[in-house]
Amino acid sequence: MTDEITIYDIINTLKKNRKKVNTKLILKAYHFSNDNHKEQKRLSGEDYIIHPLHVANILSQINLDDATICAALLHDVVEDTDITKEDVIREFGEEIAGMVDRCYKTWKTTIHYKRRATSRKLQKNVFSNGKRYKSYSYKTCR
Repeated sequence: MTDEITIYDIINTLKKNRKKVNTKLILKAYHFSNDNHKEQKRLSGEDYIIHPLHVANILSQINLDDATICAALLHDVVEDTDITKEDVIREFGEEIAGMVDRCYKTWKTTIHYKRRATSRKLQKNVFSNGKRYKSYSYKTCR
């Protein structure tokens, strides 16, 4: 992700598509996320906030509502920081906190099943290849 996106690019995209944009709420979500991720870097070395900004930018281009844009900006704070769902509720309300929570739970479930499937494939390959592993069956690995 080489293109630098700013929160103002996202707000301007939203303003092009509709008359009313809750700029104050979106900026609050951006600053909350940025402040809580400030010490974190992506594997690429970029500031962590780059990812939530890109997600919010994509959603702004399809003109999703302000609450969804806020949830996009906040979607990793519960998972990757000391912030709790209750903190998000207190700061942004139930609707946004619910979206953040569902995003986290969906990601967690997806990763769990992908890891499990990958793990099973690896076990199957390890235990089905080679003469010394012939005595193990795939079913014993689960």
